Amino acid sequence: MGTPLYYLLSFFLLSLLLIVIPASNSNASVFEPRNFTDPEQAARYRTLIEELRCLVCQNQSLADSNAQLAADLRQEVYRMVNSGADEDTVKAFMVSRYSDYVLYRPPVTTTTLLLWIGPLLFVSIGFLALILRVRRRTAPSAQHAPRS
Repeated sequence: MGTPLYYLLSFFLLSLLLIVIPASNSNASVFEPRNFTDPEQAARYRTLIEELRCLVCQNQSLADSNAQLAADLRQEVYRMVNSGADEDTVKAFMVSRYSDYVLYRPPVTTTTLLLWIGPLLFVSIGFLALILRVRRRTAPSAQHAPRS
């Protein structure tokens, strides 16, 4: 029979393992061996699959996703890069087929302006509201003002 400290320590270690083991694989990207004629192409391919979003998973890049569509898109990116296409050409092709949503960093256009300015706008409004509220609390009221 173990002591209560033994059971507590065992529970703690088991809990720690249950948390750490699944998290250790969360950043592992999908490995598909690709043959490139030059290291620049391999670097361009890697950059592109990190910057393009998986349309099935939505919160993962093509590099991180295990979805079949992501595998197909990785194959298409590989084919284009291997044939000499630059990053802009590959991105333009993907955007023409899947819209700006496929890009993790969509361009600043009239349709995405709120996406880029929205966070700054909301923080500014919150900061202004905070300043007005603090001023209202610290301003002397007319009732308590000294009479001359």
